Formats: sequence, C-alpha cells, structure tokens
Amino acid sequence: MEKKKIVVAITGASGSVYADLLLKKLVQLNEQIEEVGIVMSDNAKDVWRFELDNDNYKNIPYKFYAKTDFTAPFASGSARFDTMIIVPCSMGTLGRIAAGTSDDLIARAADVVLKERRKLILVARDTPLNLIHLRNMVTITEAGGIICPAMPSYYSKPQTIQEVAATVVDRIIDLAGLKNQSFRWGQ
Repeated sequence: MEKKKIVVAITGASGSVYADLLLKKLVQLNEQIEEVGIVMSDNAKDVWRFELDNDNYKNIPYKFYAKTDFTAPFASGSARFDTMIIVPCSMGTLGRIAAGTSDDLIARAADVVLKERRKLILVARDTPLNLIHLRNMVTITEAGGIICPAMPSYYSKPQTIQEVAATVVDRIIDLAGLKNQSFRWGQ
C-alpha cells in the first residue's frame, strides 16, 4: 500500500471534537501515512479552546502551517499531497472554495487538490442549510470534491459524545482510503 500525504485543515465551525479525534486517529494510523500537514484558522483555535477546554492540537506530532503560508508544500500540485480533509468545514470556507477564491492557504490547497484531480473531503458542520450553501456543495461535488456532513451514525450504539463523533471520523478515514478498524454494518 502506498503511503498517503494528507493535508488537514481546521476551520472555525463548531465541531472541534471531529478534528481532535481525526488527528489522534491519523497518529494511530501513522504506518499508512508519509506526511501530514495541518493548517488551522485563528477562529478554529478559539473554537477548539472553547469547545474542548484545551489546546491539545499543539501536541500533535505533525507540522502546522500558518493560514498565510503560501510556501507550504501543499500550496502546489508538485508536492503530490493526495488527500485534503477540511474538518470541521465552515460554510464560509466551503463558499470560498466553490468560488475558486484562493485567499488563504486552506482555499489555495483545496483549489490545488481539485485541479490535480485528487481527493478533497469537506466535513461540513452547519445547519440548517440555505440555498447558497447547497449550491456551493453542488459546485464542489461537480468539481470532484466530497461533501461529508458531520452526521453521525448510530449502528454501533455509541455511548459517549466521543463515540458518536468517532462514527463521523471513521467515515472520513474510509473516504481518505486508509485502512481502519471500525464498526461495519452487517459484519
């Protein structure tokens, strides 16, 4: 199995638990990963501290890039990052990606992933959705992106908030093409 090069972007939408669990899972699956680059908006850091009462993202052993660092390797297709996951993905970020506005590293990296026909996974975290949100989701889907709303499943009978959120993270891991032990329907 070829090792993956993954970009993880964390925006200021509610749902820091998803980013936290994903980063921890990627560390566990490290033998399948060549490199992980992380970019986090300032709002994401604020929301993380508010929702999780910590700043444990600082303990993740992957390299962080500033939102304005266009010298990050994944700002160019030549770096061959094959997957980008935006978790949680705000509707503002989703809209900028749909419009092709590469005004920060998150939107630029997403644009690169789409133009190179690689895998872009947006874990949308907002409700209800208006027509602009829906049209932006259609635009990204038509461009090759995957909209993976943060909608947990309950087949595995999760008992805690982390277990509920893990059902979404397990789906993200599957979409990214990583092998993962998780609940499988009918197995």
